Amino acid sequence: MISLNSTIFDGLVSFQNSPLTFPATAATALAIICFAYLAVSPQTKPTDVRKLPGLSILTAWPFFTRRHDFLKSNFTKVGEQLFTFKVLQHSITAAKGEDARKDFFDNKSLNFTEGYRILMGAVPRLQDIDIQTESQEDVSWFNKNLLTLLNRSRLSDVLPTLFEDIQGRMDGWGKEGKMDPFKNVYDLVFQMTVRMATCRELSADLETVTRLQGLYWTLEKSATPTSLLLPWLPSPAKKQKEVATQEIYTLLDQFVEKRRAADVPSSDAIDVLLSQGNDNQNIIGFIIGVVFAGVINTGINSCWTLLFLAHNPEWRKKVETEVQSLIMKHTNTTSSEPLHQRLAAIPISVWEDEMPILDVVIRETIRLVVNGAALRRNVHEDLHMAGKTIPKGNFVTYPVFDAHLNSDIYTNPTKFDPDRFSPDREEDKKEKYAYLGWGAGRHPCTGMKVAKLEIKIIVALFVAAYEYDLVDSAGKYPASLPKPNYNDIQQARPVGEPCYLKFKRVVE
Repeated sequence: MISLNSTIFDGLVSFQNSPLTFPATAATALAIICFAYLAVSPQTKPTDVRKLPGLSILTAWPFFTRRHDFLKSNFTKVGEQLFTFKVLQHSITAAKGEDARKDFFDNKSLNFTEGYRILMGAVPRLQDIDIQTESQEDVSWFNKNLLTLLNRSRLSDVLPTLFEDIQGRMDGWGKEGKMDPFKNVYDLVFQMTVRMATCRELSADLETVTRLQGLYWTLEKSATPTSLLLPWLPSPAKKQKEVATQEIYTLLDQFVEKRRAADVPSSDAIDVLLSQGNDNQNIIGFIIGVVFAGVINTGINSCWTLLFLAHNPEWRKKVETEVQSLIMKHTNTTSSEPLHQRLAAIPISVWEDEMPILDVVIRETIRLVVNGAALRRNVHEDLHMAGKTIPKGNFVTYPVFDAHLNSDIYTNPTKFDPDRFSPDREEDKKEKYAYLGWGAGRHPCTGMKVAKLEIKIIVALFVAAYEYDLVDSAGKYPASLPKPNYNDIQQARPVGEPCYLKFKRVVE
């Protein structure tokens, strides 16, 4: 990285041979020096948060490229619970510790939507293509409709269809082989999300779903440091985002119009939203919100749940036994129906409330894998946190690893140990908000039940239908399970060599 002194020196030298007059050159040089001084000068008030030195764009760049490493290393260097850095005109305060965690998740001045809007730019905004909508701006409107569409009754109705969809996708794998969970399992999650958020005409059209999924990943990859730090710059990523957003809108608009013109309404999500008087823009904005909220985390957690089970035979056996016991208890054991139809016959209440083994496995997977940074913006008034003052307008970030991988909370925190949540241990109760897998405080995850259900559907069908092993690219069993790349916000793929699941279908 370029040093601050050399940056200033190079800037001054470049003006020596410029056509500017001496006064103009001197004024420009003075401006550079003043800017550099302001960028590195420490805070002097006792209540001020310590500020990272250096030119803001250079200091902040790793926050967008290696966020986990950036936060962890700077907390170590600073040695305090808070530090602040600049992202162009914005100030971001990073916070850690139990007291800061409670403030972060409870304080009404810290706004969820504003925090993510600027610092996580992958989600397409229809306003960027000159389409106005309420659904992407009003969080309460979005959550209200999400709860309406994804209540227990509706999930019960759609459960057989979800299993049919997943069975169809798994058939495409063949009877045996080697698959990349970070591709194939993500396909399953995307399929289920589209099924629940749109209509059967779209979700049954595999070619269109695949096209929509490709546009989704284009948008995810458009959130480059350049596009986030310099959103006005006509960069390739900015152009790609605009084109992909327009294509998604046009694609979804066709299906909304198709359902609007239908003679008989269905119970699908688009029809429900139409019956409430919503226009196409709001419906499409809602669908986009559901897809971007649901696919990444559910995909990550589904992949890693299967990987952890593949690497931990004891827990894999426990989960297999639990699934088989539900099949025996809640389905016709003499039936010749295929496995996915028998699983679909298990009541939704059982999936939600009677799978304690898989519940703790998922909980532990999330603790080990979901360790990014939560984001907020202080929108109301100056906020006091850990004895320091965070001014109104500042952004605040809390690294989830401060809780999830904290050895003061969790014994041997990097070990896969679902028993840590058992009644006689309850390690997640040692501190307030010590577990953040489904949100906390003022912002619990609205889609938690649906996300859990999707993970359970994938895991249950996979462990009951397949023999499988964790293998490397050469097809050999690795000595240890690779660790998730915490800097990979989109997929948390393993660090180093990729890993695969070698499978063989044994139950139809």
